Amino acid sequence: MMQPYAEMSVEELQALRKQLSAKYKEFQAKDLRLDMSRGKPSVEQLDLSMGMMDVLSSNDDLTCEDGTDCRNYGVLTGIREAKELIGDMMEVSPDDVIIYGNSSLNVMFDTVARSMTHGVMGSTPWSKLERVKFLCPVPGYDRHFGITEYFGIEMIPVPLLEDGPDMDQVEILVKNDDSIKGIWCVPKYSNPTGSSYSDPVVRRLARLKPAAPDFRIYWDNAYGIHHLYDHDQDHLIEILAECKRAGNPDLVYKFSSTSKISFPGSGIAAIAASRNNLEDIQKQLKYQTIGHDKVNQLRHVRFFGDIHGMVEHMQKHADIMRPKFEAVTGILDRELSGLGIASWTSPKGGYFISFDSLEGCAKEIVAKCKKAGLVMTGAGATYPYGHDPKDSNIRIAPSYPPQSDLELAMELFALCVKLVSIDKFLAERKTEGEAKSGE
Repeated sequence: MMQPYAEMSVEELQALRKQLSAKYKEFQAKDLRLDMSRGKPSVEQLDLSMGMMDVLSSNDDLTCEDGTDCRNYGVLTGIREAKELIGDMMEVSPDDVIIYGNSSLNVMFDTVARSMTHGVMGSTPWSKLERVKFLCPVPGYDRHFGITEYFGIEMIPVPLLEDGPDMDQVEILVKNDDSIKGIWCVPKYSNPTGSSYSDPVVRRLARLKPAAPDFRIYWDNAYGIHHLYDHDQDHLIEILAECKRAGNPDLVYKFSSTSKISFPGSGIAAIAASRNNLEDIQKQLKYQTIGHDKVNQLRHVRFFGDIHGMVEHMQKHADIMRPKFEAVTGILDRELSGLGIASWTSPKGGYFISFDSLEGCAKEIVAKCKKAGLVMTGAGATYPYGHDPKDSNIRIAPSYPPQSDLELAMELFALCVKLVSIDKFLAERKTEGEAKSGE
């Protein structure tokens, strides 16, 4: 059992720092080029979908079951076969789905933009209101926060607990402030913690009583089938059905895509919502496009076949991802457990691990990693405006590097955590000593 740093003397900390600094210089001498800044699929994961390039050829019939020629204009909301496939993935009826282009982030951006210019189901456009606010569970997804910041929407952080957002805060805030128009949610294998919302949290979200009639839950189910294990998986209550049961059918927009299932740059994205919301969305969509890429929709359907084919495909992804997640948590356990300087999550799925250092250390840890050749997600990125008030959260993205690079990167990361933590303790001891001598 390693001794907690807080219990070590100044002399012990200084001796340990000298030893660890020598190791750090060895890493610097390796001239490393390691990148863990984004949650990109690895080359091996992308290779899993290469067969998609062969399912359609110039000799194939590109006609849908209903006679639609996928090469031509039309079919605003997506071909039926794609709605059935993605509907099964999203656990909703195909009738509740609109298929878009390649990016769910694009769909979310459009949804906020439409609310700004034309309002939500007849309400006042947000751009004409004095103030518009969004609730942002933290730590959260930086690109969500980027959308609301781009439109000048005020972001209100609420704590993301192990079972979801702090619902006591959420309920009070939305009930008493009609300028709060939405909440960002990554409900399953959340970015960055990897945690999933509990049944009680989903039920409370579905039963919110917002002061604003145009309030919506932005339910980004990006990791719905991204499990690491066959039998130990998180399961969620389906939010659209729960909202309907609660008498709030229009409360939620549910987003998803195949970005981390097929090809991130060439997947298909979708929104699922109530009939009223879908009709409102289509009023804009018919001016925006005559229809998205139906050939790509057909390609996905022919490649996966059905949800069973998609699940089998994701098991292959899991076989690649699982050793990487276990390597990260294994190295963190080995190097940092018992030192009293950090904590981290151990998700059952998704793409990220959330790491919390001692307060005031995250930026310095990330900077120290970079000086030795390891690029991490910027400290503060998991908070609105890039401001983590405790300067402690760091998002770890294990997916992209090869296994050997990942293990090297995590050893360097753990080393940097130790060095920065020791510096913090030494600075505190110095301050304490100066305070005592001045008494």
